Amino acid sequence: MPDVLDASPYDALLLLSFGGPEGPDDVVPFLENVTRGRGIPKERLKEVGQHYFLFGGVSPINDQNRALLDALRKDFAEHGLDLPVYWGNRNWAPYLTDTLREMVRDGRRRILVLATSAYASYSGCRQYRENLADSLAALEAEGLELPRIDKLRHYFNHPGFVEPMVDGVVRSLAELPEEVRDGAHIAFCTHSIPTSAADTSGPVEEHGDGGAYVRQHLDVAQVIADAVREHTGVDHPWQLVYQSRSGAPHIPWLEPDICDHLEERRAAGVPAVVMAPIGFVSDHMEVLYDLDTEATAKAEELGLPVRRSATVGADPRFAAAVRDLVLERSAAERGREVAPCALGALGASHNLCPVGCCPARAPRPAAAGADSPYA
Repeated sequence: MPDVLDASPYDALLLLSFGGPEGPDDVVPFLENVTRGRGIPKERLKEVGQHYFLFGGVSPINDQNRALLDALRKDFAEHGLDLPVYWGNRNWAPYLTDTLREMVRDGRRRILVLATSAYASYSGCRQYRENLADSLAALEAEGLELPRIDKLRHYFNHPGFVEPMVDGVVRSLAELPEEVRDGAHIAFCTHSIPTSAADTSGPVEEHGDGGAYVRQHLDVAQVIADAVREHTGVDHPWQLVYQSRSGAPHIPWLEPDICDHLEERRAAGVPAVVMAPIGFVSDHMEVLYDLDTEATAKAEELGLPVRRSATVGADPRFAAAVRDLVLERSAAERGREVAPCALGALGASHNLCPVGCCPARAPRPAAAGADSPYA
């Protein structure tokens, strides 16, 4: 097809991420950005920041986004896709508003957004859309011409996201002592969120117990478990578990927690566990601390052999998946019929977040959706 690498009508891709501190002096200001409006005292933020201080006050997420940015640019160039890639964060430099301002001044008028969150949820999708709306409002107040912004669909079940995780689990199993390898349990890990947020994740028709957030994770976990069985010849038992809970203890969050799960598996006689962080794009702080530090220490205390498999990060297959998603969305915008690529039982996610999808705690404008004030 002559237009197979045609990204029109889009003229830029924005990598949109969470952001993280890059030195000890950045930790508390970063946490103030993350928790703005919640009235959390600075002394409490210093306590929370201890996770970062253990790693020199540096979150790995920014370097990992730089690596992903390089991988995307390399992949696009090698395949003849002429689409510049920018990077902006919600909570730390480069800030989203600054990046969008730069894009507008560079003449970008139709922007696609890749968020570093693969699943449907308020914090993983709609909050990013709210941030985009806030930034557009700021640019509008400055008198700048606003670009049209669209967000790439959820990519949790795209082969380029799933296949690197399959390889990571297979490698981790191979690293376990031979005598416990075949009996190893797989704990598929993701970020815990309030059950109320999970139940209302995804479009309205998908709301209910766990919502789209839980269903999407369970579907991916099954796909990975099936692929691991094909690779190893062993049908490993598995469960979806959660980590990184925060907030008031009286508010219900998704469970079980990974550390509680390790205790339960050990008590049940499981000889080893592979922790597979399927909910995360890269090995950022919540993976390094909650899994590599806290959960691994719990496993050592229990005498339970564990390995932690890799996240997708800047894997070339993920960069290729992003290229595929860009071309898919571009073709759809041009009125072409598109066959989206997706594994598992759920199929490809929606291109445009509908009204009522992953609703906010309080109504706020959100860009790049059916309810966007910025058409």
